[in-house]
Amino acid sequence: MRQGTDGRAVIRFRATGVSLLLAHLLLVGWLTLRPLDVPWMDAANLSPFAGIRADLSLGPAAAFRRIGGGLLLLAPLGVLLPMAGGRLYVSPWLSLARTVAAGSLISLAIELGQTGVPGQVVDVDSLFLNTTGVALAHALVVPACRARLRRRVGPEPQVVPRGGHEAPQGSTPTISGVGMAP
Repeated sequence: MRQGTDGRAVIRFRATGVSLLLAHLLLVGWLTLRPLDVPWMDAANLSPFAGIRADLSLGPAAAFRRIGGGLLLLAPLGVLLPMAGGRLYVSPWLSLARTVAAGSLISLAIELGQTGVPGQVVDVDSLFLNTTGVALAHALVVPACRARLRRRVGPEPQVVPRGGHEAPQGSTPTISGVGMAP
């Protein structure tokens, strides 16, 4: 990164991302891990896509609300995780893979945390929906934002060793042979 105003802007951008990420995770933790007083509870859903099929059978409006809520719960992580990382010059596929992996692990941690919370039910479909929401948010927002920021900051800076000039490479060091033990 360049020194000066562009470097400070990237640092502020990253600090903002970390702050928003922490605020979002606190909100998600409060929404998903607080005890609820309910007169009855459904059993845990450990069958993949059974909950989504049940939501679809409720009608379009209820299905949209329930499935959309699952997609949107962790979707901001798709943008906030790369923002907190602060990298502008990274492979889009690698960034997507890292972000989706982190989002799925956070979703899994939430689901595992719900096993001990009264009134909260574990649902494997929410793991799928949360991860899909993270992937969609990342794919739709992050590449365009990074391209825009790269245009503002400029080309990727070259790393120059200390002293301001390149050191000669020299020959590759070799290790002398070591005798074998009897």
